[in-house]
Amino acid sequence: MTDTSTLISDLEQNRTLADRVCQQIITAIVKGEIPTGSKISETDLARTYGISRGPLREALRRLEGLRLIERKPHIGARIVELSVKELLEIYRVREALEGMACRLAAISMPQEEIDSLRALLDQHQQNIEQQEGQAYFQKEGDLDFHYRIVMASGNSKLQELLAADLYHLVRMYRYQFSLSSSRPTLALREHHQILDAIETRDEELAELLMRRHISASRRNIESKLNPQNSTHQESN
Repeated sequence: MTDTSTLISDLEQNRTLADRVCQQIITAIVKGEIPTGSKISETDLARTYGISRGPLREALRRLEGLRLIERKPHIGARIVELSVKELLEIYRVREALEGMACRLAAISMPQEEIDSLRALLDQHQQNIEQQEGQAYFQKEGDLDFHYRIVMASGNSKLQELLAADLYHLVRMYRYQFSLSSSRPTLALREHHQILDAIETRDEELAELLMRRHISASRRNIESKLNPQNSTHQESN
């Protein structure tokens, strides 16, 4: 019985370690501290995060499930790196689907949730000021404005696509392409405008503002990745 209890305790501890390290690696990938396309070294990661191979491999399996890591034959595990075409396709999907989510949120989001989301934007303002206006990093889940809008839509299919399947890929590129001297403050202002439209229950305006917000983000990516073909527009 003691051996069984010890085994269960060890498994629970490994899961806890895997949870912690998984979140730390996600943040490092989103912020670009672990670059897209870079090869995964279990030895280096184990040393960096002070963890043994067992829970580390569990964390890596979770990251693979989140589509942040891919394994290729004869190459091994790498951080996902999307082609320009793949990235722009995702942003076009976001424009349509998050616009729809915003319309639905304007219909059904309770006032207390709107108030909570406005308080979150106040926290984001403080974070931007701490970064001297150079970055707008949103933690995942309920601390992420876009995630909260999708969840408030009440549509399970939108939630499945935007808050699960594509979520961390989108976070990674949202953050890394928003680094600039002007975009973080502008993005926050746009978030406030979107929330204002939701609060006044103007579903058409809410959808339009979200679509514009994400469309501008796509154009910013095009301008940075294909500067010869696009005019420079900073956006997220």
